[in-house]
Amino acid sequence: MQERTPEGGYVCFASTAPGLAPLVARELSTIGVTVADVEHDGVNFTGSASALYAANLWSRVASRVLVRIGAFRASAFYELERRAARLPWERFLSADVPVHVRVTCRKSRLYHSDAVAERVMRVMAAATGARTAAARGEDDGADAADVAAQIVVVRLVRDHCTVSVDSSGALLHRRGYRRATAKAPVRETLAAALLLASDWDAAGSAPLVDPMCGAGTIAIEAALIARGRAPGLGRTFAFERWPEFVPEAWAGVVAEARTRERIPVAGTPRIHASDRDAGAVAAAEANAERAEVSQDIELAVRPLSALAPPAGPGWLVTNPPYGVRIGEREGLRDLYARLGDVARTRCAGWTVAILSGDRMLAGHTGLPFTPQLHTTHGGLPVDILVARVPGSAGAGHL
Repeated sequence: MQERTPEGGYVCFASTAPGLAPLVARELSTIGVTVADVEHDGVNFTGSASALYAANLWSRVASRVLVRIGAFRASAFYELERRAARLPWERFLSADVPVHVRVTCRKSRLYHSDAVAERVMRVMAAATGARTAAARGEDDGADAADVAAQIVVVRLVRDHCTVSVDSSGALLHRRGYRRATAKAPVRETLAAALLLASDWDAAGSAPLVDPMCGAGTIAIEAALIARGRAPGLGRTFAFERWPEFVPEAWAGVVAEARTRERIPVAGTPRIHASDRDAGAVAAAEANAERAEVSQDIELAVRPLSALAPPAGPGWLVTNPPYGVRIGEREGLRDLYARLGDVARTRCAGWTVAILSGDRMLAGHTGLPFTPQLHTTHGGLPVDILVARVPGSAGAGHL
């Protein structure tokens, strides 16, 4: 019933926004984590404490990492309580850390999520003395109390109950640098997914341009990738509060991550970000400063039509507005047509990647986009589209 590998490691699930799991599987494999299988909204993997810690520290795209601590059938409350009482709560919970429980019930005899949460909380409190409460909302609505608590996730599907503990704490997109925002900001994990799906040559010399940068998230994530910096450095995780936390293993993971970081060569930055909105560029400058990558990015107040890219080939990666939050779709056709014209006339031979909430608008660019991944952003369906601009790479002047 307990979900633990024979070697004493963990059975884990790295949850993602829908459709982004292949990227997480790739990045976990890169850091030596054994991936078991890939689902639509996450990746199953197994590993030691160090592997679990590294997954949290290094994943740029995952939302959080759950540890499966038990799975069993329960069609009645007495079964739920009896089997939940056998789980190793003492490994993960303690009396001094509050516990919040999230429950989902689908096609099960136990269909009342509050009643399920009540029984599980009763078992946890009896086993560990932990202070328990039902979670206040979904991840996006979690307040400071939710973030400080240990989250336990209970999922009942067709009378099969899976119990997990969250090892991440605050969602992994919360890198800590984005305090200043602009209109319709893209989440850090989605910005990283856009860059990874575009196959940007982060370790090479290819320039990257975002001509509609907003608060600078894409450019900052690109700088972090180019530096090889683990996105979780400098923040805390829920696993650090577990009774079985291994400080020596965590210190080793952090120390190894710091040795991987590359210091950019002094000179002209190869990441360029601009926006016509001076307030957005000011926000991007403040965020880049907090992320400690301001020297890696050239920021400018500049309309799309004034873009003069550096010598290519390179990457143009951006999140243009798509009419739901910033205006009507009808008024954005000219913007997308202008993006296509700029790409064809000034970025020949470049790769263009955009986050698109409207393929008809994307079609107005005239670029040969290929859908790479389909996901959601703020509850809205979006596509990551990538195109290679025909022609030979030229030179511009930024």
